[in-house]
Amino acid sequence: MITVEHISKTFRVARRNAGMKEAVKALWKRQYNLVHALNDISFTIREGEMVGYIGPNGAGKSSTIKVLSGILTPDSGQCEINGLCPWKDRARHVRDIGVVFGQRSQLWWDVPVIDSFELLKDIYAVPEAEYSRNLRELTELLNLSEIIKTPTRQLSLGQRMRCEIAASLLHSPKILFLDEPTIGLDAVSKLAVRSFIRELNQRRGTTVILTTHDMQDIEALASRVILIGKGKILLDGTLEGLKKQFSSGKTLRIEYQGNTPELPEGLSWQEKGENHGVLLLTPEMLSVSQAISSLSSQVELRDVSVEDPPIDEIVANLYREYRI
Repeated sequence: MITVEHISKTFRVARRNAGMKEAVKALWKRQYNLVHALNDISFTIREGEMVGYIGPNGAGKSSTIKVLSGILTPDSGQCEINGLCPWKDRARHVRDIGVVFGQRSQLWWDVPVIDSFELLKDIYAVPEAEYSRNLRELTELLNLSEIIKTPTRQLSLGQRMRCEIAASLLHSPKILFLDEPTIGLDAVSKLAVRSFIRELNQRRGTTVILTTHDMQDIEALASRVILIGKGKILLDGTLEGLKKQFSSGKTLRIEYQGNTPELPEGLSWQEKGENHGVLLLTPEMLSVSQAISSLSSQVELRDVSVEDPPIDEIVANLYREYRI
């Protein structure tokens, strides 16, 4: 479906010091820095996969999406998506992809959203029957019926992002690139967008590549994670594998009756109160059932909850491991 081989992209960025003197000097002699946005990256994504593409700011995530969508031409390397090269066969390629940039809009600012949809229908030459079917389905799933007659500039951020996603899907693309699709959204809007993307993948088999700094998006949607840092692919694996490798352990919250229990190896106090506490469990040394069995043999357990570490903490450990 998507094959990327040894893609590299370098930008030349002008630099100067502050002040009028430096500004005048830069008119005659500019200084440039070379920024290696992408440095020999390679990966393959199968049809129907939902992949989280993560990394810190400046890692190369958006540059990769722009190469895959045909906006940027790389300095070297090859890319094939559905048998097409994105930057060489762009007109045919864009018929099969949808792209949502969280900080850029494809909707016309001063006209009602439905007018933008109609224009996109003409741009992509979508047949009337297909357009009507997709519009009806997207309006229902994304709850757009009350807002598509409103000018884009009068929409809230959450409403606009739902319309942006709908606009990218009117032509029934096989692949959806989402670059920060939930940036700035409230909790309700985020849940609605995540639910829709999940249903889209299950119902149509749409391949989804998601870049975001919101790790809750990754945990809710992606089963596979690709980590990029300083323009290089550093890790490519399952989300579960990432959790096991970079997790600091599970957390047990307990309420009990009796004296403070003695803890077996692999279990330690994180917080300790009177007849309650938070314990850190190292799964490699002790299983959850063994930990609960050891505790219940010493005290009367009134309540026990087992929690995985937050995904943000795991990703922070991942970034520290690779020094990015």
